[in-house]
Amino acid sequence: MALNAASHNAAGEKTGPVSGQPPQPSDETKSAILDSSNQDPKGVNAPGQDGGDKNGEKKEKSERELAKEKAKAEKAAKLAAKQEKQKAQQAASAPKQKEKKKGQEKLPPYKEETPKGEKKILQPLDDEYHKAYIPSVVESAWYDWWEKEGFHHPEFAEDGNVKKPGSFVIPIPPPNVTGALHIGHALATSLQDALIRWNRMKGLTVLYVPGCDHAGISTQSVVENMLYNRRNGLTRHDLGREKFVNTVWEWKEEYHVKINKVLRRLGGSMDWSREAFTMDENLSAAVRQTFVQLHDEGLIYRANRLVNWCTRLTTALSNLEVDQKELEGSTKLDVPGYDKKIEFGCIWNFKYPIDGTEETIEVATTRPETMLGDSGVAVHPSDERYKHLLGKHVRHPFTKRLLPIFGDDTVEKDFGTGAVKITPAHDFNDFKRGKEHNLEFINILNDDGTMNSNAGPFEGQKRFDVRYTVITELEKLGLFVGKANNKMVIPLCSKSKDVIEPVLKPQWWMSMKPLAEPALNAVTDGTIKIKPETAERQYRRWMENIDDWCLSRQLWWGHQVPAFYVKMQDGPDFDTDADHWVCAPDEAQAREKAQKKFPGKEFTLERDPDCLDTWFSSGLWPFSTLGWPNKTNDLEKLYPTSVLETGWDILFFWVARMIMFGLKMTGKVPFTEVYCHSLIRDSEGRKMS
Repeated sequence: MALNAASHNAAGEKTGPVSGQPPQPSDETKSAILDSSNQDPKGVNAPGQDGGDKNGEKKEKSERELAKEKAKAEKAAKLAAKQEKQKAQQAASAPKQKEKKKGQEKLPPYKEETPKGEKKILQPLDDEYHKAYIPSVVESAWYDWWEKEGFHHPEFAEDGNVKKPGSFVIPIPPPNVTGALHIGHALATSLQDALIRWNRMKGLTVLYVPGCDHAGISTQSVVENMLYNRRNGLTRHDLGREKFVNTVWEWKEEYHVKINKVLRRLGGSMDWSREAFTMDENLSAAVRQTFVQLHDEGLIYRANRLVNWCTRLTTALSNLEVDQKELEGSTKLDVPGYDKKIEFGCIWNFKYPIDGTEETIEVATTRPETMLGDSGVAVHPSDERYKHLLGKHVRHPFTKRLLPIFGDDTVEKDFGTGAVKITPAHDFNDFKRGKEHNLEFINILNDDGTMNSNAGPFEGQKRFDVRYTVITELEKLGLFVGKANNKMVIPLCSKSKDVIEPVLKPQWWMSMKPLAEPALNAVTDGTIKIKPETAERQYRRWMENIDDWCLSRQLWWGHQVPAFYVKMQDGPDFDTDADHWVCAPDEAQAREKAQKKFPGKEFTLERDPDCLDTWFSSGLWPFSTLGWPNKTNDLEKLYPTSVLETGWDILFFWVARMIMFGLKMTGKVPFTEVYCHSLIRDSEGRKMS
């Protein structure tokens, strides 16, 4: 029954059309409902009343129900009292806070009365600036006094040796002079200074070495951007090398001062009399001596190999400076220098015509533009589909070059079409095949990423524009087959976010395996402890699978390579013969070496214009800051250092190389403990540095 005592039709009698006829209540039921409605018009029974009780008697509650109601009432009373108390407190404190804030705003800027370098003059606690804790007021004047008094200098025993408890030395991980410090530097300085002060209080001979890094690629990049943005598109090439380097030095001086000011404000108890910069004369001498010695020993060599090339920065990069971006399929990415996004994560299929026949052979590529540098097509020698084509050639549709079809056991018959285009000058895998099969190495790229004359009709176009024009032209010739999604990894420059191109270039390389073995042993036998264990495991994995290090950087800011090319009169052009290089700290010594190497010959010397990877000089930091290669008292008494405290993200860039260089150049480990702190990240997990 549709009965509702709260309506004007309490008995539920028919009032209008319905889908079905409801059953009619009896006269007795109607009467009872109407009586109830008249007695309680709102349809609400009185508290404690049972509306269905004919006598309207109160229902007795159980002890449990009564206890529950009592507890509920007490809880409600407590909540109400708490809320009233909070309101009263807020009302009482609001005027005071407002008054306090107004009082603070009225205070003029604090002026320190203590003369610079003198012990701080303490003010009474009722002084307006000392009623509350104001960090800048409390901390002012102290650091200048500490520095003037030499409290941060290492204290030696009376005989000039390290004090009996021992020494404790930390070389600061030198911040880059690219700009301001970040929150990660604050964390590192706090951790390092806590260790330094604790050991100083324990009576050790303590040294905290400050300094900055020239940061080759990073600093050159920010200065180039500054010139472009602030000086109407000016480039380093407009200035020339000498003026550009002078501009970078001006930048360095400005930001070096700012960085040191912040480190002092952080309270780091560093010995500023021993401050270092990676391009100071002594550290530069250390770089030159290390390079020359390792070259003379055969560990540094010249080779024409594929390198990671950044067309944005126009320089080679090491593998550690390349980020890998994973793609699940077709993805359009922003690439520096392009107005539109470029498609990656696809594989394009096209056909090469077999020379002298009507046949074609289908190949696939994830980089269509590189087909302009193809020099062969590889198939598996036992693949029945292509056996009859072995020894024949395909004709390139755009350059008209003849490319050999050859057998290679590394080709997978069941992958793709079973035929692979080979681009030895622009692919790391193809480079090896090109060497084995004596293929032509055809470089199609200029340093800025445009196509050179080897690209035929596409010369002068930008590489990723050619990606689309090549496909269009293949379609016109009826040689394009199609494209499909392809899961792949894109290499990106960690500095510019440009897409890296493998490019064939002569560079300076360092053999790393002979250096890595003793560095790995030093950790294995416990001479060096790396904490936490996760960092040690990462260190081991990297050292066990280390590759040779590309040292050359096509930069103007940094340590110029101390290598000179001996150019014979009427001889080959610059850098065409690796045997014509001599390495020496300066041109005079290079000339002496050249005369011994080529007696009686007339020649001129041309210095390599390239600079060294920043991490080369950084790798010498623990001992070059103490005076090496000179035999100084600091080097004798305070080396090896004690702890290297740093973020784990530069474990390979810096820590491993310091260990390798330290063992090689000094015969000792550079430190006995490495502590890798965690990174400070934002809410999305991105590194805040």
